Amino acid sequence: MGSVSSDDDVSDQQSERCGSYSLSADVSESESCSSSSFSGRRFDAEGASSSMTSSPRPVARGFGFPVPVMVPVIGGKDVVVWDEKPEKSDTDLSEVEMMKERFAKLLLGEDMSGGGKGVCTALAISNAITNLSATVFGELWRLEPLAPQKKAMWRREMQWLLCVSDSIVELVPSIQQFPGGGTYEVMATRPRSDLYMNLPALKKLDAMLIGMLDGFCETEFWYVDRGIVVGDGGDRDAFSSMVPSGRPSVRHEEKWWLPCPKVPQNGLSEDVRKKLQQCRDCTNQILKAAMAINSSVLAEMEIPAAYLETLPKNGKACLGDIIYRYITADQFSPECLLDCLDLSSEHHTLEVANRIEAAVHVWKQKDQRKHLSHSKSRRSSWGGKVKGLVADSEKNHSLAHRAETLLHSLRLRFPGLPQTALDMNKIQYNKGSQYLRATQG
Repeated sequence: MGSVSSDDDVSDQQSERCGSYSLSADVSESESCSSSSFSGRRFDAEGASSSMTSSPRPVARGFGFPVPVMVPVIGGKDVVVWDEKPEKSDTDLSEVEMMKERFAKLLLGEDMSGGGKGVCTALAISNAITNLSATVFGELWRLEPLAPQKKAMWRREMQWLLCVSDSIVELVPSIQQFPGGGTYEVMATRPRSDLYMNLPALKKLDAMLIGMLDGFCETEFWYVDRGIVVGDGGDRDAFSSMVPSGRPSVRHEEKWWLPCPKVPQNGLSEDVRKKLQQCRDCTNQILKAAMAINSSVLAEMEIPAAYLETLPKNGKACLGDIIYRYITADQFSPECLLDCLDLSSEHHTLEVANRIEAAVHVWKQKDQRKHLSHSKSRRSSWGGKVKGLVADSEKNHSLAHRAETLLHSLRLRFPGLPQTALDMNKIQYNKGSQYLRATQG
């Protein structure tokens, strides 16, 4: 009997120390938690602990739960705290948010009000590439490698924007073989021909430019702020000698923020001179190739009706008296006519190009209308009127050809001429085709 009472006293003491803990509760909790495999430790208010281990059942892959941690709380009750999963890094989250922002603008067509008045997808992509180019290359005034952050930004976001082209395909017939012999024809998809030809070429040109910049890591020349150059007494004479008047030109005054290159006292070495000349020639070739791709894509677009509606009724109203008198003369020379025009500024040159291009399409439209009238007049007996229509049609065709020759000569004389009004109208209104715009860094 004594041993029985002693065991009862020990049981009572353990019950008082462990509070509401009991073996049956431990077993029931163990059974209730047997559906998931974990192990933990229970803490009470006085620091006593008891282990709790679940049944060794295997857990399906992908459904594992983190290990619970029991922490003591006031009042002798237990709380189970599950370890939280590690959050993604700030870099990953920022890239995801940036991608969401970019594609939201593309889907809305840059109309952030959501009213459906946005631009077409092609124009939204083009504007996004132009803005990205200005962000990355807009402040690159020195021959030096791109900053790693900007280079990563350029490659990452260009990959985002150009991934749309992977889904632009066309159907072409393809011959398939039967397992038992024989052939059959099915329609297979392939990248659209213009994207298949132009996108790899533009990517190659882009890689060449970035690789060229990466080659200017260690150079014999360096750059200083222009204000420091002008303020230095020793370099002021050299800087002023660039112009006959002894003072900086208007162009230098307007671009005062550009850094000034400095070379050693003995000048650059022969190898560096050759390298710079090679880079210059290669850059000019890259620019010509990019502009050729851009021009060919724009030439394939149809002329928007919105542009044709704004044209004057005749070519003389487009060109003005001087150009019209020269272009309709018996002896026509494009080069002599360009020498007589005011092409002193880019603004004047672009205005002349817009006038000539408008006259070309005015005369072409008249030529087409005359052809339609001539085909309808064949059924009638008005012979004299038909001869007059044929003569007017030949005249319009000849004037359109002269205007195109003049515009071609103007583009050759000014290869860096910006896009004309027709080009911008094609980009804005031509929603039927995905076009490419070669970015110029």
